[in-house]
Amino acid sequence: MPCLLALDQGTTSSRAMVFDEDSRVAAIAQKPFEQHFPRSGWVEHNAMEIWQSQLDCAREALQKAGISAAEVAAIGIANQRETTILWERAGGRPVGPAIVWQDRRTAGLCDRLRAQGKAAEIRAITGLELDAYFSATKLAWLLDNTPGARERAAAGELAFGTVDSWLIWQLTGGRRHVTDPGNASRTMLFDIHRQCWHEDLLALFDIPAGLMPEVVDSSGVCGETDAGLLGAAIPIAGIGGDQQAATFGQACFSPGMAKNTYGTGCFLVLNTGVPVESSQRLLTTVGWRRQGHTEYLVEGSVFVAGAVVQWLRDGLGIIRDSAEVEALAASVPDSGGAVLVPAFTGLGAPWWDARARGALMGLSRGSSAAHIARAALESIALQTVDLVDAMNRDCSAPISELRVDGGAARNDLLMQMQADLLGVPVVRPRQTETTALGAAYLAGLAVGLWQSEDELAAHWGVERRFEPKTGEDWRRGMLARWHKAVDRARHWEED
Repeated sequence: MPCLLALDQGTTSSRAMVFDEDSRVAAIAQKPFEQHFPRSGWVEHNAMEIWQSQLDCAREALQKAGISAAEVAAIGIANQRETTILWERAGGRPVGPAIVWQDRRTAGLCDRLRAQGKAAEIRAITGLELDAYFSATKLAWLLDNTPGARERAAAGELAFGTVDSWLIWQLTGGRRHVTDPGNASRTMLFDIHRQCWHEDLLALFDIPAGLMPEVVDSSGVCGETDAGLLGAAIPIAGIGGDQQAATFGQACFSPGMAKNTYGTGCFLVLNTGVPVESSQRLLTTVGWRRQGHTEYLVEGSVFVAGAVVQWLRDGLGIIRDSAEVEALAASVPDSGGAVLVPAFTGLGAPWWDARARGALMGLSRGSSAAHIARAALESIALQTVDLVDAMNRDCSAPISELRVDGGAARNDLLMQMQADLLGVPVVRPRQTETTALGAAYLAGLAVGLWQSEDELAAHWGVERRFEPKTGEDWRRGMLARWHKAVDRARHWEED
């Protein structure tokens, strides 16, 4: 039976999954890697560790599935977006750390460009906010702060890429330097209307055009792996940034369909079909391009979602394993007045406040670890409510149900909180690993394993539907307290 290998390279771990032609999981392998926080607001990865962990997972998944590389029809890649890597073309070695999407070190540069009136121009071209979240200022920082990098870049010795480009470069032995329009649209250097690197933006950030990857379709064979890596050459046929891939995996193929992914961050995505300019500081982004047709999305991003649970585990030590948070939070009926704003790396949409920092308030002598755990879960759901409310103001029809996925979507307490705070049903599919599934779908369509999106939509099914159980007064009270806390956390570093 033909199968597909999906490489799901995330912010805190790399995974590989083998899917059969019925979208069933044949095997999965996962490996965490180290997070580096050299200064407040800085977040880095080791790009070689990203590559090695992903390669190890691919080999392990094939072994667990009991198949050889020759039996894999294609590889699909989903990746953490915006994370910025600069490497040597000759040896394929990174010339500095991978600067992670969460990193805020370039907030000052964004402030200066905003003061120069560049924000409106950047939004018109790229659909993005002028923010340190995106790759452009990270790449400029690497060029300016890595000894010899600017000279080597001008000489054509270096290559830039987001994680998809980095993995494909390594998988193909340096033969292919490519990305897809969805990942390109997250760099703040890509014209989403003409679908090309924008000359004026490259000049604005002083980035040589020779650093940039070729932009290819999200679904289409763009190269093949070096046979020595996995045992045979395998076509690489699907590329999707993690949220684009998850939207595809959730079968949100038609305008008006929305999903929310609960991973390290939270990402609410609405299929709009065509580019829609947001009035609420949401992002207009390319979803995917297939057979020459481009689908567009509107997106809201929360920087810290599942990462707040990791903080409870690693920072506070009140849980030993992330899975323990649900039972601990459920041991109390509410947060006891505690509110946690997890702005550890600033606030994303709709606030876009790089100067915000985390705040835990409303504590009393009776506050316990359980109350803090519950406040942490509430913070994930409340940030999502802000995104949905902004998206509803942008669009002609309000979101009537929310499809969910990602690791934290398996938390029943969180999903019920989400339905209660939104006032609409939350729908969890049978397969919550939709990021990897979306990458597999993009690859499978390209090599003819499936013929149409309608065929894929028939694979999607509901595992559980969470209906709202609380009243509007309770919801309004929760949101009012939350927004009061957000106001306290904003602009903190300036103070």
